[in-house]
Amino acid sequence: MKQVRRTALITGASSGIGEAFANLFAAEGFDLVLTARRADRLNAIAGRLRGQHGCRVEVIVEDLSDPFAPVRLCASLEARLVLVDVLVNNAGYGIPGAYMASPWERHGSLIQVMIVALAELTHRLLPGMIARGYGRIINIASLAALVPAPAGHTVYAASKAFVVKFSESLAGEVARHGVHVTALCPGFTRSEFHDVTGTRHTVKQLPSWMWMDASSVAREGYTAVMSGSPVHVTGRINRLIAACGRVLPQPLLVWIGRRTAWRYRKA
Repeated sequence: MKQVRRTALITGASSGIGEAFANLFAAEGFDLVLTARRADRLNAIAGRLRGQHGCRVEVIVEDLSDPFAPVRLCASLEARLVLVDVLVNNAGYGIPGAYMASPWERHGSLIQVMIVALAELTHRLLPGMIARGYGRIINIASLAALVPAPAGHTVYAASKAFVVKFSESLAGEVARHGVHVTALCPGFTRSEFHDVTGTRHTVKQLPSWMWMDASSVAREGYTAVMSGSPVHVTGRINRLIAACGRVLPQPLLVWIGRRTAWRYRKA
C-alpha cells in the first residue's frame, strides 16, 4: 500500500530558519508549501528541493503584513487541493532601536506578521489537522521571550512572549487530537535576520560560541514537535540562559539587560 505523503507549510521560507526547515522536511519525506515575499528566492529553493528529494513543492508568494494575506493563502491552498499536516510559523523580523524611533505603522506591521498572522493561520489550518487526527505546528519564538526584555526589544520580545504562551496553551488543548504544538526558542542564529535589521556590525561582537546555525535550530525544532514538547530552547548555552532567567532575581537580570542591551542593538 502506497504511503500518503504529508505536507508542510512554511512561512518566511526564503532564507534562514525557514529555508532550513524546508530542507529538513523535504529530506524527511514531506511535500512542501513555501511562502514568503521574495518569489525568486522561493522558486530557487523549490527547484533545488524538487531535484534533490523528488517532493512536491508549491510556492505561494504572500506578504503576511497584509491583514488579508492569511485568508488568501488558505484559499490558494484549497484551490490547489493541498491539505496541510505541518505548519511552521516562521515569518518574522525585528525593528532595531527605541520604540519611539519608528512610526506606529512599522510596529503594527510587525505585530500583524508575528502575532496576528501566526494565530490566524493556526486557527484556519488546525480544524483539518484535528479532523485527520494528525498535525504538527512549530511556532518560532525566541530566547528573548524567556528573559527580561532589555531596551531595544520592545515589540519583538513581547510578540515572542505571546508566541510561547499561545503555543503552551494550544498544545494542551489539541494533544488529544494527535496534534503537537511547539514554541521553538532560538538564541542568536546565523541568518539574514541581523542584516535586515541593520545590526550585523554590532552582533558580530558576540563570541562565536553563542551562535547556532539555522539547520541545527531546525533539527531541534523538528525533534521537539515530533516528541510533543510544548516549548523548546535550542542549544545548551541558550538553555542555560533560560534557566538563569527562571532562578536569578529579576532586578539583577533587568540590571544586566540594561547594561548590555545597547551594545548589540541599533540606537
